[in-house]
This record gives sequence, C-alpha cells and structure tokens, in this order.
Amino acid sequence: MTTGSATGRVLRDRTAGLFLAAVVVSGFGSSAMSPAAGIWVKSLTGSDSLAALALFTVWLPVLFGPALGALADRLPRKPLLVGSNVVMALLLTTLTAVDSAGRIWLLFAVLVLYGTSFVLMDAAESALVARAVDARLLGDFNGLRMTANEGMKLVAPLTGAALCARFGGASVALLDAVSFALAAGLYGLLRVRGPEPAAAGDPEGGRAAGMRQVWGSEVLRPLVLAGSVTMLCAGLNGATLYAVIDKTLGRSPAYAGVLFAAQGIGSVTIGLLAGPLLRRLPERVFTAAGIAVFAVAVGLRAVPYDAVALVACGLIGAGLPCVLIAAMTAVQRETPDALLGRTAATANTLMMAPNAVALALGAGLVALVDVRVLLPLVGAVALAAAVVLVTGRRGAQTRSPAGPRSSSAEA
Repeated sequence: MTTGSATGRVLRDRTAGLFLAAVVVSGFGSSAMSPAAGIWVKSLTGSDSLAALALFTVWLPVLFGPALGALADRLPRKPLLVGSNVVMALLLTTLTAVDSAGRIWLLFAVLVLYGTSFVLMDAAESALVARAVDARLLGDFNGLRMTANEGMKLVAPLTGAALCARFGGASVALLDAVSFALAAGLYGLLRVRGPEPAAAGDPEGGRAAGMRQVWGSEVLRPLVLAGSVTMLCAGLNGATLYAVIDKTLGRSPAYAGVLFAAQGIGSVTIGLLAGPLLRRLPERVFTAAGIAVFAVAVGLRAVPYDAVALVACGLIGAGLPCVLIAAMTAVQRETPDALLGRTAATANTLMMAPNAVALALGAGLVALVDVRVLLPLVGAVALAAAVVLVTGRRGAQTRSPAGPRSSSAEA
C-alpha cells in the first residue's frame, strides 16, 4: 500500500471524510474559543489568576476520563456525538449574558461542561472510528486528524483573539456555537450499519475496565506510560514559554504567536507522514523517535537565537504528536469494541493529566531555576523515556498480527 493510495483511501471514504470535516469545523471553533476565554475573563475582572484558571477549567474534566469513557460505552455513540454537539451549541449561546464580572461564574460553569463534552466526545469518536475505518488505515486517519486539529490552530486563535478584542467574548462564543451545530449535522450524516454494541450498555468491568485494558496489554502499557512521561515534559516545557521569550530571546510576549505557528507547522507535517511511517516502523520505534526529536528540541530552546528557537518549536511540533498518534491508534486496534470508550478515555487521562500538573509545577520551577538549566534537564528526562521505550521487550514492539476490523459503517 503506497503512501498516496492510503491517504487517498482515507479521504475518499465517506465516513472518514465526515469525521475529518467535523474535526475541522469543531476544531476551528474550539481553537478560537480557548484563548478568547482567558482574554474575556481578564477584560472583565482584570485578574491574571482568573484568566489562567479559565484554561485550567477546560482541562479539569480530563481527570474524570475513565468515568466519562464508561458513559460513552453505555450509550449509542452516534446519537451521543450529535446530542453533545447540539447541547454545547445551545449552552454557548447563554454566554451572551456574560457582560460583567458579576456574571463570570456562568462562563466558568460553561467551560467545565465544555471540557467535559470534549472528553466524552473524544471517547465516543475513537470508538466509532475504530468500527468504521479499516484497521490498516487507522494510523493515516489519526495522522490526518492531528493535521486537521493543528491546522486550525494556525488561524483560529488569531481569529478568536481579534473577534474578542473588537466585539467582545460573546461573539467568539456564538462562533463556537455555530461550529458545534455544524459538527452535529456532519455527525448526523454518518451511516452506521447494524445496532451499536454500546447501545445495550456494557456493565461488565465497570469504570476500571479501561485501566485494566491499558495496564494488562504489552502493546498499550509502554506506549501510554511513555506518553505520560512525554506529556509531563511537554507541560514543563510549555511553562517556560514566556521566560524563554523574555530572558533568552529578549522578545515581547507577542512573539509567542510566531513560536506557536512554527510548532503548528511541525504538527501538520507529522500528521501527514504518521500513517506511512507507522506502516514502515514498529510502533515503539516510531514513538521513541518522535520523543527523541521532542527531547532534543526542548534542549535547543535554551539557545539564545531566534532561528534556533523557531527550528526547535517546529521540531517539538513534529515530535510530540508521535506518541499520541501511536498510542491512540494502538488503543483503537487492540481494544474490544465494548471497552473502547473507557479505554480511550483512560489512556487520554493517563497521558494528558501529567501535562496539566506540569504546567502548574513548571510555573513554580521557572521562578527558581534558570530556563537554560531547566530545559536541558527536561529534554534529558524525555530522551530517557525514548531510550527505555525502544529498548523494552521486543515482543511488545510488534504490531498485532490480527487482520483489520470489519467495517460497520457504510462508505
């Protein structure tokens, strides 16, 4: 199977195409809303702490991923995706009432539900994709999904910030509401053959079944653990952003936009290459290579030159997604359908929760440790994770010899 034919087959598949279109539409809205929420809170309250709390509020539901994943396994997944998008579209319209600091509580309440909906929908989507897309194309699909997400991040945050500055936060909320409504319509167009296993529920195993599935698998466990360590390092790296811009590069805070764009370009590139690389390399090798690229790039951020900083951010964008793409592809391939929602959500929690913790920890470390010392140390930890992963038991490196899943959706 050639690179072009595999990617072309994904793009020509009706189900995969609808999923990717929904990712683009909803991704644009959420990428515009995320930075705008902090700007909105800051403009109404004048508080930097509350503005930072807005981002953390969206991340908070990740900690409850296993419970939300269990819910996704007990409900029909297509109606869940459609209904969740409709509910969020309606909730976001209520934010037009947030016009003073006294009503900021409404924004935070909606942001909690916002983050909850993403965890729930990610679990349902991962499970439905695994039934609908040929197992041999899952790597290509997940890579293209990453490309779509990161591509939106190149333009949507600037759009959201501009709208918020010109017309206020409510305008961004309405834009995001429209994106949720459009995504609901796209999910509604999916044609799924036969009853979904999730419709009858799967009480056996409960919420801990996802953890047992991850921990008991010689394929999933090392990938998810490597992802946890890598995302911990990513959080520490992210916390140094403004210290690097100010103290290392001598630039204004607005330079962050340039660095984010460079990182986005790297992520878009690896998203296009992930599928072909996963077919040619063992999953552990692909993942370890990505982590190693990320590790070296983090260390390079301590070098006080703009060109090096841009290259480093591009390499971070290319290396960091590798572990996420490989881990989620493995979860979709190795997990029984009845457990896919909670397993995907559990894996996501195990990998993403360290990132949120590290962002808070890194904020304190930046005040105590020079970034020229901290960044190489963080890079060394990530590099050690790559070495451990690639030198682990060879039996876990090979991919499942089982054939592709039978498709349950019409193309």
